[in-house]
Amino acid sequence: MNNQQQRSPAESGKSAPVSTTFAFVLVTALFFMWGLSHGLLDVLNHHFQQTLNISRARSGLIQTAYFGAYFIMALPVGLFMERCGYKAGILLGLALFAVGALLFVPASWAETFDAFLIALFVLACGLACLEVSANLYAAALGDPDKTVQRLNFAQSFNGLGVFLGPMLGGVVLYAPPLELAGSSIAPTSLIYVTLAVLVVGLMAVFARTAIPEVGSERAAGGEAAEEAEEGVSLWRRRNFTFALLAQFCNIGAYVGVGAYFINFALDHWQGGTPQFCSFLLSLAMIGYMVGRFSGTWLMRRIPARSLLVFNAIACAFLSVVAMLALEKVSVVAVIGMYFFMSIMYPTIFGMGVQGLGRQTNRGGSILVMTLVGAALLPLVMGGIADDFGMATAFIVPFFCYVVVALYGLSQKPAESTVSLAAQAE
Repeated sequence: MNNQQQRSPAESGKSAPVSTTFAFVLVTALFFMWGLSHGLLDVLNHHFQQTLNISRARSGLIQTAYFGAYFIMALPVGLFMERCGYKAGILLGLALFAVGALLFVPASWAETFDAFLIALFVLACGLACLEVSANLYAAALGDPDKTVQRLNFAQSFNGLGVFLGPMLGGVVLYAPPLELAGSSIAPTSLIYVTLAVLVVGLMAVFARTAIPEVGSERAAGGEAAEEAEEGVSLWRRRNFTFALLAQFCNIGAYVGVGAYFINFALDHWQGGTPQFCSFLLSLAMIGYMVGRFSGTWLMRRIPARSLLVFNAIACAFLSVVAMLALEKVSVVAVIGMYFFMSIMYPTIFGMGVQGLGRQTNRGGSILVMTLVGAALLPLVMGGIADDFGMATAFIVPFFCYVVVALYGLSQKPAESTVSLAAQAE
Protein backbone atom coordinates (compact mmCIF):
# COMPACT_ATOMS: atom_id res chain seq x y z
CA MET A 1 0.00 0.00 0.00
CA ASN A 2 1.44 3.39 -0.96
CA ASN A 3 1.57 6.50 1.23
CA GLN A 4 -1.41 8.05 -0.54
CA GLN A 5 -3.56 5.06 0.40
CA GLN A 6 -2.33 5.02 4.01
CA ARG A 7 -3.32 8.61 4.75
CA SER A 8 -6.56 9.10 6.66
CA PRO A 9 -9.42 11.09 5.15
CA ALA A 10 -8.70 13.96 7.54
CA GLU A 11 -5.04 14.07 6.54
CA SER A 12 -5.82 14.08 2.84
CA GLY A 13 -8.38 16.86 3.27
CA LYS A 14 -11.28 14.70 2.07
CA SER A 15 -14.40 13.60 3.90
CA ALA A 16 -14.69 9.95 4.87
CA PRO A 17 -17.04 8.02 2.58
CA VAL A 18 -20.55 7.59 3.94
CA SER A 19 -21.89 4.13 4.72
CA THR A 20 -23.02 1.84 1.94
CA THR A 21 -26.59 2.02 3.28
CA PHE A 22 -26.67 5.83 3.18
CA ALA A 23 -25.15 5.85 -0.30
CA PHE A 24 -27.88 3.44 -1.43
CA VAL A 25 -30.55 5.73 0.05
CA LEU A 26 -29.14 8.70 -1.89
CA VAL A 27 -29.05 6.74 -5.13
CA THR A 28 -32.61 5.52 -4.53
CA ALA A 29 -33.68 9.19 -4.43
CA LEU A 30 -32.45 9.44 -8.04
CA PHE A 31 -34.75 6.59 -9.05
CA PHE A 32 -37.68 8.51 -7.53
CA MET A 33 -36.80 11.73 -9.39
CA TRP A 34 -36.61 10.23 -12.85
CA GLY A 35 -39.73 8.18 -12.11
CA LEU A 36 -41.55 11.45 -11.41
CA SER A 37 -40.33 12.83 -14.73
CA HIS A 38 -41.44 9.68 -16.58
CA GLY A 39 -44.88 9.84 -14.97
CA LEU A 40 -45.36 13.45 -16.07
CA LEU A 41 -44.47 12.50 -19.63
CA ASP A 42 -47.58 10.37 -20.16
CA VAL A 43 -49.93 13.21 -19.16
CA LEU A 44 -47.85 15.69 -21.16
CA ASN A 45 -48.45 13.59 -24.26
CA HIS A 46 -52.23 14.11 -24.21
CA HIS A 47 -51.88 17.70 -22.92
CA PHE A 48 -49.90 18.69 -26.01
CA GLN A 49 -52.44 17.00 -28.29
CA GLN A 50 -55.04 19.39 -26.84
CA THR A 51 -53.09 22.63 -26.37
CA LEU A 52 -50.89 22.45 -29.47
CA ASN A 53 -53.44 20.71 -31.72
CA ILE A 54 -51.21 17.82 -32.81
CA SER A 55 -52.14 14.27 -33.86
CA ARG A 56 -51.60 11.14 -31.79
CA ALA A 57 -48.82 10.02 -34.12
CA ARG A 58 -47.05 13.40 -33.88
CA SER A 59 -47.38 13.43 -30.09
CA GLY A 60 -45.40 10.19 -30.14
CA LEU A 61 -42.38 12.37 -31.00
CA ILE A 62 -42.32 13.28 -27.31
CA GLN A 63 -41.21 9.73 -26.56
CA THR A 64 -38.87 9.80 -29.57
CA ALA A 65 -37.05 12.91 -28.31
CA TYR A 66 -37.08 11.72 -24.71
CA PHE A 67 -35.83 8.18 -25.21
CA GLY A 68 -33.76 8.95 -28.28
CA ALA A 69 -31.55 10.87 -25.85
CA TYR A 70 -30.96 7.63 -23.96
CA PHE A 71 -29.67 5.98 -27.14
CA ILE A 72 -27.30 8.86 -27.83
CA MET A 73 -26.01 9.40 -24.28
CA ALA A 74 -25.84 5.91 -22.74
CA LEU A 75 -22.53 4.70 -24.18
CA PRO A 76 -20.67 8.04 -23.82
CA VAL A 77 -21.68 8.34 -20.16
CA GLY A 78 -20.55 4.77 -19.57
CA LEU A 79 -17.11 5.66 -20.92
CA PHE A 80 -17.19 8.90 -18.89
CA MET A 81 -17.84 6.92 -15.70
CA GLU A 82 -14.98 4.53 -16.42
CA ARG A 83 -12.71 7.56 -16.43
CA CYS A 84 -14.27 9.77 -13.75
CA GLY A 85 -16.36 7.48 -11.54
CA TYR A 86 -20.02 6.98 -10.66
CA LYS A 87 -20.34 10.24 -8.72
CA ALA A 88 -19.23 12.32 -11.69
CA GLY A 89 -21.80 10.56 -13.87
CA ILE A 90 -24.53 11.28 -11.34
CA LEU A 91 -23.61 14.98 -11.07
CA LEU A 92 -23.50 15.36 -14.86
CA GLY A 93 -26.93 13.76 -15.10
CA LEU A 94 -28.45 16.01 -12.46
CA ALA A 95 -27.01 19.13 -14.12
CA LEU A 96 -28.51 18.24 -17.53
CA PHE A 97 -31.78 17.28 -15.84
CA ALA A 98 -32.04 20.75 -14.25
CA VAL A 99 -31.11 22.59 -17.45
CA GLY A 100 -33.68 20.66 -19.49
CA ALA A 101 -36.40 21.36 -16.90
CA LEU A 102 -35.62 25.10 -16.97
CA LEU A 103 -35.83 25.12 -20.78
CA PHE A 104 -39.57 24.56 -20.38
CA VAL A 105 -39.88 28.26 -19.52
CA PRO A 106 -38.75 29.61 -22.94
CA ALA A 107 -40.60 26.71 -24.60
CA SER A 108 -43.82 27.87 -22.91
CA TRP A 109 -43.18 31.39 -24.18
CA ALA A 110 -42.63 30.12 -27.73
CA GLU A 111 -45.69 27.83 -27.54
CA THR A 112 -44.30 25.53 -30.24
CA PHE A 113 -44.09 21.75 -30.09
CA ASP A 114 -40.49 21.75 -31.36
CA ALA A 115 -39.34 23.97 -28.49
CA PHE A 116 -40.79 21.53 -25.97
CA LEU A 117 -39.10 18.63 -27.77
CA ILE A 118 -35.72 20.36 -27.39
CA ALA A 119 -36.32 20.87 -23.66
CA LEU A 120 -37.35 17.24 -23.23
CA PHE A 121 -34.30 16.04 -25.16
CA VAL A 122 -31.88 17.95 -22.92
CA LEU A 123 -33.71 16.80 -19.80
CA ALA A 124 -33.62 13.19 -21.03
CA CYS A 125 -29.88 13.43 -21.71
CA GLY A 126 -29.53 14.02 -17.99
CA LEU A 127 -31.83 11.12 -17.17
CA ALA A 128 -29.79 8.86 -19.45
CA CYS A 129 -26.70 9.71 -17.38
CA LEU A 130 -28.62 8.92 -14.20
CA GLU A 131 -30.08 5.73 -15.64
CA VAL A 132 -26.63 4.35 -16.46
CA SER A 133 -24.78 5.58 -13.37
CA ALA A 134 -27.50 4.91 -10.77
CA ASN A 135 -28.42 1.46 -12.07
CA LEU A 136 -24.81 0.31 -12.27
CA TYR A 137 -23.91 1.89 -8.92
CA ALA A 138 -26.91 0.30 -7.18
CA ALA A 139 -26.01 -3.02 -8.79
CA ALA A 140 -22.43 -2.78 -7.52
CA LEU A 141 -23.29 -1.45 -4.05
CA GLY A 142 -23.64 -4.69 -2.12
CA ASP A 143 -23.76 -8.46 -2.43
CA PRO A 144 -23.40 -9.35 -6.15
CA ASP A 145 -25.65 -12.39 -5.63
CA LYS A 146 -28.55 -10.06 -4.81
CA THR A 147 -28.12 -7.61 -7.68
CA VAL A 148 -31.56 -8.27 -9.21
CA GLN A 149 -33.31 -7.94 -5.83
CA ARG A 150 -31.43 -4.73 -5.02
CA LEU A 151 -32.27 -3.16 -8.38
CA ASN A 152 -35.94 -4.08 -8.00
CA PHE A 153 -36.03 -2.50 -4.53
CA ALA A 154 -34.40 0.74 -5.75
CA GLN A 155 -36.69 0.79 -8.78
CA SER A 156 -39.68 0.47 -6.42
CA PHE A 157 -39.14 4.13 -5.54
CA ASN A 158 -39.01 4.86 -9.24
CA GLY A 159 -42.51 3.36 -9.22
CA LEU A 160 -43.51 5.80 -6.48
CA GLY A 161 -42.36 8.71 -8.65
CA VAL A 162 -44.16 7.28 -11.68
CA PHE A 163 -47.34 7.05 -9.58
CA LEU A 164 -47.13 10.66 -8.38
CA GLY A 165 -46.28 12.03 -11.84
CA PRO A 166 -49.69 11.52 -13.53
CA MET A 167 -51.49 12.70 -10.40
CA LEU A 168 -49.42 15.89 -10.30
CA GLY A 169 -49.80 16.34 -14.06
CA GLY A 170 -53.55 15.83 -13.89
CA VAL A 171 -53.90 18.52 -11.23
CA VAL A 172 -51.55 21.13 -12.73
CA LEU A 173 -51.47 20.63 -16.51
CA TYR A 174 -55.25 20.76 -16.91
CA ALA A 175 -55.57 23.79 -14.61
CA PRO A 176 -55.67 27.40 -15.93
CA PRO A 177 -52.40 29.40 -15.97
CA LEU A 178 -51.30 30.72 -12.59
CA GLU A 179 -51.56 34.51 -12.20
CA LEU A 180 -48.70 35.89 -10.09
CA ALA A 181 -47.77 39.56 -9.71
CA GLY A 182 -49.61 40.43 -12.90
CA SER A 183 -47.84 37.71 -14.89
CA SER A 184 -49.27 34.48 -16.23
CA ILE A 185 -47.27 31.30 -15.52
CA ALA A 186 -47.99 28.36 -17.83
CA PRO A 187 -48.72 25.03 -16.06
CA THR A 188 -45.80 23.30 -17.80
CA SER A 189 -43.37 26.00 -16.62
CA LEU A 190 -44.69 25.74 -13.05
CA ILE A 191 -44.15 21.98 -12.86
CA TYR A 192 -40.74 21.86 -14.48
CA VAL A 193 -39.25 24.86 -12.69
CA THR A 194 -40.28 23.24 -9.40
CA LEU A 195 -38.68 20.01 -10.59
CA ALA A 196 -35.48 21.90 -11.47
CA VAL A 197 -35.28 23.36 -7.95
CA LEU A 198 -35.58 19.88 -6.44
CA VAL A 199 -32.92 18.51 -8.77
CA VAL A 200 -30.47 21.32 -7.96
CA GLY A 201 -30.99 20.62 -4.25
CA LEU A 202 -30.27 16.92 -4.78
CA MET A 203 -27.20 17.84 -6.84
CA ALA A 204 -25.86 19.93 -3.94
CA VAL A 205 -26.28 16.98 -1.57
CA PHE A 206 -24.38 14.63 -3.88
CA ALA A 207 -21.63 17.20 -4.48
CA ARG A 208 -21.00 17.50 -0.72
CA THR A 209 -21.26 13.75 0.04
CA ALA A 210 -18.33 11.34 -0.29
CA ILE A 211 -20.08 8.24 -1.60
CA PRO A 212 -18.03 5.02 -1.57
CA GLU A 213 -16.41 4.11 -4.87
CA VAL A 214 -17.02 0.52 -5.95
CA GLY A 215 -15.68 -1.64 -8.75
CA SER A 216 -18.06 -2.65 -11.53
CA GLU A 217 -16.95 -6.27 -11.20
CA ARG A 218 -18.82 -6.48 -7.87
CA ALA A 219 -22.11 -6.12 -9.69
CA ALA A 220 -21.17 -8.97 -11.96
CA GLY A 221 -20.21 -11.55 -9.41
CA GLY A 222 -16.79 -10.55 -8.05
CA GLU A 223 -13.42 -12.04 -8.90
CA ALA A 224 -14.81 -15.34 -10.14
CA ALA A 225 -16.89 -13.56 -12.75
CA GLU A 226 -13.98 -11.30 -13.61
CA GLU A 227 -11.77 -14.31 -14.34
CA ALA A 228 -14.54 -16.06 -16.26
CA GLU A 229 -15.02 -13.12 -18.60
CA GLU A 230 -11.41 -13.05 -19.76
CA GLY A 231 -11.29 -13.86 -23.47
CA VAL A 232 -15.08 -14.07 -23.82
CA SER A 233 -16.72 -11.47 -26.05
CA LEU A 234 -19.61 -9.50 -24.63
CA TRP A 235 -21.59 -10.42 -27.74
CA ARG A 236 -21.22 -14.14 -27.06
CA ARG A 237 -23.04 -13.95 -23.73
CA ARG A 238 -26.63 -15.13 -24.16
CA ASN A 239 -27.94 -13.45 -21.02
CA PHE A 240 -26.66 -10.11 -22.36
CA THR A 241 -27.44 -10.32 -26.09
CA PHE A 242 -31.01 -11.56 -25.71
CA ALA A 243 -31.51 -8.98 -22.92
CA LEU A 244 -30.95 -6.24 -25.52
CA LEU A 245 -33.97 -7.35 -27.55
CA ALA A 246 -36.07 -8.08 -24.46
CA GLN A 247 -35.37 -4.67 -22.94
CA PHE A 248 -36.02 -2.90 -26.26
CA CYS A 249 -39.44 -4.56 -26.45
CA ASN A 250 -40.22 -4.15 -22.74
CA ILE A 251 -39.49 -0.44 -22.47
CA GLY A 252 -41.09 0.29 -25.85
CA ALA A 253 -44.30 -1.44 -24.79
CA TYR A 254 -44.31 0.16 -21.33
CA VAL A 255 -43.86 3.69 -22.67
CA GLY A 256 -46.28 3.12 -25.55
CA VAL A 257 -49.03 1.95 -23.19
CA GLY A 258 -48.45 4.96 -20.94
CA ALA A 259 -48.25 7.46 -23.80
CA TYR A 260 -51.70 6.51 -25.10
CA PHE A 261 -53.35 5.43 -21.86
CA ILE A 262 -55.45 8.60 -21.62
CA ASN A 263 -56.51 8.30 -25.26
CA PHE A 264 -57.47 4.67 -24.72
CA ALA A 265 -59.38 5.41 -21.51
CA LEU A 266 -61.29 8.27 -23.15
CA ASP A 267 -62.33 5.94 -25.98
CA HIS A 268 -63.45 3.10 -23.71
CA TRP A 269 -64.71 4.76 -20.52
CA GLN A 270 -67.96 6.56 -21.29
CA GLY A 271 -68.14 10.01 -19.69
CA GLY A 272 -64.44 10.06 -18.79
CA THR A 273 -62.59 13.37 -18.90
CA PRO A 274 -58.84 13.84 -19.50
CA GLN A 275 -58.33 14.73 -15.84
CA PHE A 276 -60.30 11.67 -14.67
CA CYS A 277 -58.29 9.45 -17.02
CA SER A 278 -55.03 10.90 -15.71
CA PHE A 279 -56.14 9.85 -12.23
CA LEU A 280 -56.89 6.37 -13.59
CA LEU A 281 -53.30 6.36 -14.82
CA SER A 282 -52.15 7.21 -11.29
CA LEU A 283 -54.21 4.26 -10.07
CA ALA A 284 -52.35 2.08 -12.56
CA MET A 285 -49.09 3.43 -11.19
CA ILE A 286 -50.10 2.38 -7.67
CA GLY A 287 -50.26 -1.15 -9.03
CA TYR A 288 -46.89 -0.58 -10.68
CA MET A 289 -45.34 0.53 -7.38
CA VAL A 290 -46.93 -2.33 -5.43
CA GLY A 291 -45.71 -4.74 -8.10
CA ARG A 292 -42.14 -3.54 -7.63
CA PHE A 293 -42.15 -3.94 -3.83
CA SER A 294 -43.98 -7.28 -3.90
CA GLY A 295 -41.75 -8.51 -6.71
CA THR A 296 -38.64 -7.74 -4.67
CA TRP A 297 -40.10 -9.77 -1.80
CA LEU A 298 -41.12 -12.68 -4.05
CA MET A 299 -37.62 -12.94 -5.52
CA ARG A 300 -36.38 -14.13 -2.14
CA ARG A 301 -38.52 -17.22 -2.62
CA ILE A 302 -38.83 -17.90 -6.35
CA PRO A 303 -36.41 -17.43 -9.27
CA ALA A 304 -36.44 -13.98 -10.86
CA ARG A 305 -36.57 -15.77 -14.22
CA SER A 306 -39.84 -17.51 -13.32
CA LEU A 307 -41.44 -14.29 -12.10
CA LEU A 308 -40.41 -12.51 -15.30
CA VAL A 309 -41.96 -15.22 -17.49
CA PHE A 310 -45.23 -15.25 -15.53
CA ASN A 311 -45.58 -11.45 -15.60
CA ALA A 312 -44.79 -11.24 -19.32
CA ILE A 313 -47.47 -13.85 -20.13
CA ALA A 314 -49.96 -11.93 -17.96
CA CYS A 315 -49.19 -8.69 -19.86
CA ALA A 316 -49.62 -10.42 -23.22
CA PHE A 317 -53.02 -11.75 -22.11
CA LEU A 318 -54.16 -8.34 -20.85
CA SER A 319 -53.05 -6.80 -24.16
CA VAL A 320 -55.50 -9.12 -25.89
CA VAL A 321 -58.27 -7.97 -23.53
CA ALA A 322 -57.39 -4.36 -24.44
CA MET A 323 -57.65 -5.20 -28.16
CA LEU A 324 -61.18 -6.50 -27.59
CA ALA A 325 -62.22 -2.86 -26.88
CA LEU A 326 -64.66 -3.73 -24.10
CA GLU A 327 -66.24 -0.75 -22.34
CA LYS A 328 -64.43 -0.14 -19.02
CA VAL A 329 -63.23 -3.80 -18.88
CA SER A 330 -60.43 -3.13 -21.37
CA VAL A 331 -59.38 -0.02 -19.43
CA VAL A 332 -59.22 -2.06 -16.23
CA ALA A 333 -57.11 -4.64 -18.10
CA VAL A 334 -54.62 -1.95 -19.14
CA ILE A 335 -54.49 -0.68 -15.55
CA GLY A 336 -53.74 -4.26 -14.48
CA MET A 337 -50.86 -4.47 -16.96
CA TYR A 338 -48.88 -2.01 -14.87
CA PHE A 339 -48.72 -4.40 -11.90
CA PHE A 340 -47.17 -7.07 -14.09
CA MET A 341 -44.88 -4.69 -16.04
CA SER A 342 -43.38 -3.44 -12.79
CA ILE A 343 -40.47 -5.84 -12.25
CA MET A 344 -39.45 -6.22 -15.89
CA TYR A 345 -36.96 -3.41 -16.42
CA PRO A 346 -34.73 -3.98 -13.37
CA THR A 347 -35.00 -7.76 -13.71
CA ILE A 348 -33.94 -7.79 -17.36
CA PHE A 349 -31.18 -5.28 -16.58
CA GLY A 350 -29.88 -7.30 -13.62
CA MET A 351 -29.99 -10.58 -15.54
CA GLY A 352 -28.37 -8.93 -18.55
CA VAL A 353 -25.28 -7.62 -16.70
CA GLN A 354 -24.84 -10.69 -14.51
CA GLY A 355 -21.46 -12.33 -14.97
CA LEU A 356 -19.99 -9.60 -17.19
CA GLY A 357 -17.06 -8.81 -14.87
CA ARG A 358 -14.94 -5.91 -16.14
CA GLN A 359 -17.34 -5.48 -19.05
CA THR A 360 -20.25 -4.58 -16.74
CA ASN A 361 -20.08 -0.80 -17.29
CA ARG A 362 -20.02 -1.19 -21.04
CA GLY A 363 -22.71 -3.85 -21.03
CA GLY A 364 -24.91 -1.76 -18.76
CA SER A 365 -24.48 1.29 -20.98
CA ILE A 366 -25.46 -0.69 -24.07
CA LEU A 367 -28.48 -2.06 -22.23
CA VAL A 368 -29.61 1.47 -21.43
CA MET A 369 -29.30 2.28 -25.14
CA THR A 370 -32.13 -0.17 -25.76
CA LEU A 371 -34.46 2.38 -24.22
CA VAL A 372 -34.54 3.72 -27.78
CA GLY A 373 -37.40 1.22 -28.07
CA ALA A 374 -39.45 3.80 -26.21
CA ALA A 375 -38.57 6.32 -28.94
CA LEU A 376 -39.72 4.05 -31.75
CA LEU A 377 -42.53 1.73 -30.65
CA PRO A 378 -44.89 4.51 -29.42
CA LEU A 379 -44.67 5.97 -32.94
CA VAL A 380 -45.77 2.60 -34.32
CA MET A 381 -48.64 2.48 -31.81
CA GLY A 382 -49.65 6.05 -32.67
CA GLY A 383 -49.68 5.29 -36.40
CA ILE A 384 -51.81 2.17 -35.88
CA ALA A 385 -54.14 4.13 -33.57
CA ASP A 386 -54.66 6.88 -36.15
CA ASP A 387 -55.47 4.36 -38.92
CA PHE A 388 -57.21 1.49 -37.12
CA GLY A 389 -58.14 2.68 -33.63
CA MET A 390 -56.49 2.79 -30.24
CA ALA A 391 -57.50 -0.75 -29.25
CA THR A 392 -55.84 -2.30 -32.31
CA ALA A 393 -52.57 -0.56 -31.40
CA PHE A 394 -52.23 -2.89 -28.41
CA ILE A 395 -51.02 -5.58 -30.78
CA VAL A 396 -47.60 -3.93 -30.36
CA PRO A 397 -47.29 -4.56 -26.58
CA PHE A 398 -48.73 -8.05 -27.12
CA PHE A 399 -45.82 -9.10 -29.34
CA CYS A 400 -43.34 -7.26 -27.11
CA TYR A 401 -44.32 -9.24 -24.03
CA VAL A 402 -44.15 -12.50 -25.95
CA VAL A 403 -40.49 -11.64 -26.61
CA VAL A 404 -39.90 -10.85 -22.91
CA ALA A 405 -41.42 -14.20 -21.92
CA LEU A 406 -39.14 -15.98 -24.39
CA TYR A 407 -36.13 -14.19 -22.90
CA GLY A 408 -37.00 -15.42 -19.42
CA LEU A 409 -37.52 -18.96 -20.68
CA SER A 410 -34.16 -18.90 -22.47
CA GLN A 411 -32.17 -18.15 -19.32
CA LYS A 412 -30.83 -20.84 -17.03
CA PRO A 413 -32.11 -20.59 -13.43
CA ALA A 414 -28.55 -20.01 -12.23
CA GLU A 415 -28.28 -16.92 -14.43
CA SER A 416 -31.30 -15.19 -12.96
CA THR A 417 -31.38 -16.01 -9.27
CA VAL A 418 -29.26 -17.17 -6.39
CA SER A 419 -29.63 -20.60 -4.84
CA LEU A 420 -31.07 -20.82 -1.35
CA ALA A 421 -27.79 -22.28 -0.18
CA ALA A 422 -25.87 -19.23 -1.41
CA GLN A 423 -28.32 -16.93 0.35
CA ALA A 424 -27.90 -18.92 3.56
CA GLU A 425 -24.16 -18.35 3.46
